[in-house]
Amino acid sequence: MKECNSLAEVRDEIDQLDDQIVELIAKRNKYIKQAARFKNTIDEVKAPDRIDAVIQRLRRKALDLDLSPNLVADLYKLMIDEMVETEIAELRNAKDL
Repeated sequence: MKECNSLAEVRDEIDQLDDQIVELIAKRNKYIKQAARFKNTIDEVKAPDRIDAVIQRLRRKALDLDLSPNLVADLYKLMIDEMVETEIAELRNAKDL
């Protein structure tokens, strides 16, 4: 991590990180759309066991990085909820459900 010498520099670094985060979320969303090709039902898309496993894995990762596991879990729950809706739409389009 870079040691910044001014608030402007800190903000610039944060802006760059935010851009990368959005790019990674977009990349994740593209994989979510691909996943719909391998599923046949909305229940397969919702996959609560898979979602729980993802959240638990990321909570542990957050702890390892000295980050609030609740923050990470809350962010991912919101993101996953939205992406599940995207995947359901993809499934419906592909399978005429």
